[in-house]
Amino acid sequence: MSRKRAMAGIAAACALLAATFAPAAGAQVDGGGWTSYSPSFNEQERGCGQISNLTFTLSCSTASGDQRAERRYATYTGGTRQFEGSFRISSLGGTRISLKQTFQDPSGPFFMLAVERGGRLYAVHGGDTVATGATVGTTVRVNTVHRPGNSHKTYLNGSLKHTVSSPGGSFYDKFGAYRTNSGSGPATVVWSGIKFWRK
Repeated sequence: MSRKRAMAGIAAACALLAATFAPAAGAQVDGGGWTSYSPSFNEQERGCGQISNLTFTLSCSTASGDQRAERRYATYTGGTRQFEGSFRISSLGGTRISLKQTFQDPSGPFFMLAVERGGRLYAVHGGDTVATGATVGTTVRVNTVHRPGNSHKTYLNGSLKHTVSSPGGSFYDKFGAYRTNSGSGPATVVWSGIKFWRK
């Protein structure tokens, strides 16, 4: 067999393996037609916030000031965007810690999903209970589907749990651990499986 044919065979085998082990295109929620993408991000560590890869820690019990450990992703405008990620609270000595945020740029936080000690997940703006059971050690998958100028939906473990109307404009995603105005640490949150789609 010629070297050229051998290399072609190896390339074909690699392509088959990649197709076999690639993430399923239908893993996301809210129908089909999505295209995956990888927005840039920066890390934000303020106060007693610390980041180690995808582990976000607030090491203090301070109930004031800017205490955060978060990833802030690139701003988007128009189209429909979907975020997916799973969090596991490995410790929560405090309460009312924001986990996932959708910010309107430059107005400020538009949607914030936070957790109270005891496992209640709630929307910070309005106080609606989104779900219960987000206790220490439990893994929860979060999907947010955002259509600026239309709606913002939050899915937990694949089930739609919260919908709110959305203004138009520019927005960005954040996740990690962030002390809300009425909250305090300490807290450690481990995130995994971060994905983004658009259409």
